[in-house]
Formats: sequence, C-alpha cells, structure tokens
Amino acid sequence: MKGLTARQQQVLLLAADGNTNVQIAARLQISSHTVAEVLTAAYRTLGARDRANAVALAIWRGDISLGELAGIARTAA
Repeated sequence: MKGLTARQQQVLLLAADGNTNVQIAARLQISSHTVAEVLTAAYRTLGARDRANAVALAIWRGDISLGELAGIARTAA
C-alpha cells in the first residue's frame, strides 16, 4: 500500500487544523492550485472522498499520528 508523501502529510495536517486551501498556500508559500492538487493526490492515495475522510483514513493507515494532530491543537490554543 502506497503511503502519503511528506508534502501530502503536511498539507493534510494543515487542512485538519481547519485551514482553507488559500491559508495553506500562504503558509507554505505555494499556490492554492498546488494545494488543491496535493490534496487531490492524497485523497486518491487514501481512497478518501473529502478532507475529514482523508484525515481519518490517514490516521488509520498510520500516515499521520494522533500526536501530530494534538500538536496542531496545542499551537492553536
């Protein structure tokens, strides 16, 4: 089973934090079109239908950890 790339993991974690494609793009200094393409590739790899499903599947598969998500929550608080 193919895993997510480091960039796909990074973008998916930022999406899990509630960021829009435009916000993710600004943070990573890439275009929002690139963010959309990275997310689409991640969805395809995971077999996901949307952001929430992609995050859940990435956790289940071990591509992202609950610790990484908790780290996002700590920085947001």
